[in-house]
Amino acid sequence: MSRDLDKELQILGDSIFVLRQEVKKGRKELLPELIEKRRKFKELAKEKSEQLTAWERVQLARHPKRPHTIDYVENIFTDFVELHGDRKFGDDKAIIAGFAFFEGKPVAVIGHEKGKDTKEKIERNFGMPHPEGYRKAIRVMKLAEKFKRPVITFIDTPGAYPGIGAEERGQSQAIAESIMTMGSLKVPTVAVVIGEGGSGGALALGVADRVLMLENAIYSVISPEGCAAILFKSQEKAPEAAESLKITSKDLKELGIIDCIVPEPLGGAHLQPKKTYRLVKRGIRKALREIIDIPVDELVEKRQAKFYSMGRFAET
Repeated sequence: MSRDLDKELQILGDSIFVLRQEVKKGRKELLPELIEKRRKFKELAKEKSEQLTAWERVQLARHPKRPHTIDYVENIFTDFVELHGDRKFGDDKAIIAGFAFFEGKPVAVIGHEKGKDTKEKIERNFGMPHPEGYRKAIRVMKLAEKFKRPVITFIDTPGAYPGIGAEERGQSQAIAESIMTMGSLKVPTVAVVIGEGGSGGALALGVADRVLMLENAIYSVISPEGCAAILFKSQEKAPEAAESLKITSKDLKELGIIDCIVPEPLGGAHLQPKKTYRLVKRGIRKALREIIDIPVDELVEKRQAKFYSMGRFAET
């Protein structure tokens, strides 16, 4: 989405919010202006959303005001209790993990957290987990299995942290163990890609019975910039790489990588976060209803078969 249109939509959205508050206070004379601005907002947003390129969706997925895992936890679940540490090294704040209630039923919640302001981004390592983050996630997954609680994960990371310390502490093994653990959990699992889904760092929380993806999120083995640097020796080719990688929700649904696309409000999730929370909540509810009564052995068998089948080619 072009910066000018994004800015125009943001200004219109803010203006609509202010007008709505004034109308609620009794200023009915502002109602015609509110209706007109809503109409203009919908026209602009619909026009652009139908023409978005893969690279423009990458920009939306990374939008600084896009809702994060912590926002979904606060607005979809109740009585969230966060657990800390992996019992081996320390606590990784790039991953949030704990237990909560979803519509009155106990569940485990795990997700990547990028942070919002500069201080928090640094504290949470921009959503790039260390091995201890994945070990914390595994710990919560196993507790959920022990107490027969469904696991709901939120994916939003550029990828696992590639630093020397992380590698020394077993980054690749931690990711592999998380994938293996989630793939064999004897409880219902739902994963939601809410922003960026980058490489194995995302897949570590994505081996679920139902994988949901927000309309403007992305999910890929590598970032467009990384792909462009390798294939074209220039990051300027990132928009071209984004098209080739098939990283959008529409592409991934057609390829069978995800199970469901969660629509976003016109203009993107960041413009109407409360509506986005409702849409994601509805998606999770529907996904759980589809799998909650399936016998656990059958559930695990179907989950593993789904992921084993990905990437296979059939000759015609």
